[in-house]
Amino acid sequence: MRAAGSVKAGGIPPRLVAVIASPADLARALRLRRAPDLFELRLDALLPSLGELAEQLGALPARLLITARHGREGGHHDLSAARRRRLLLRFLPRAAWVDLELRSVTALRPVLQQAAQRGVRRIISVHEFTRTPEVARLREMAQAARAAGGDVFKLVTRTDTPAALQRLLEFAAFAQQQRLPFSAMGVGALGRTSRILLAQHGSVLHYAHLGTAMLPGQLSLPELRRTLAR
Repeated sequence: MRAAGSVKAGGIPPRLVAVIASPADLARALRLRRAPDLFELRLDALLPSLGELAEQLGALPARLLITARHGREGGHHDLSAARRRRLLLRFLPRAAWVDLELRSVTALRPVLQQAAQRGVRRIISVHEFTRTPEVARLREMAQAARAAGGDVFKLVTRTDTPAALQRLLEFAAFAQQQRLPFSAMGVGALGRTSRILLAQHGSVLHYAHLGTAMLPGQLSLPELRRTLAR
């Protein structure tokens, strides 16, 4: 088995991403002695505190990945497309990466366009919290994400069974063969196992929490570092 992070799909090196989804997360991020490669700023979750927190972002010791998640894919506060678009455009000048759902590509097209103009890398994502679709469907979604201008296709699915995890691993093999940069992970009973295995099979973005897991199976930043170092 390859060492974690040794495979680079599409020439994008693996990166550690720590999720900031609360004021407490931001406080922890500011105190880190060893920073990750990126901080994911969950604008939807932080919305009630964004005004007072925004001025602290410049002190973070790593670049930002911004997200304003769709309500059907784990987003907070059930934000309209227009509200999410405004949030993303507001914070885009601070970002190195931006994450949009595949279902939101049309509604958030101005964000994709401005990101491309600014040199901000685009993640096109799909979150299936109740199942893992068949491999053929996963391939279709990845190709649609690439066609929409995504630099990385992010895939999160339910992995409660070995069969579901195997579908993710088969998709990972396809993505590597196609030189399609991807970040894949499971949630549920085999969520933790899936993140470790997929890190060893080409996934390029590895997400960790800074205090409280947002999804079942998500590792803390120290746990993820130890796991990937093995």
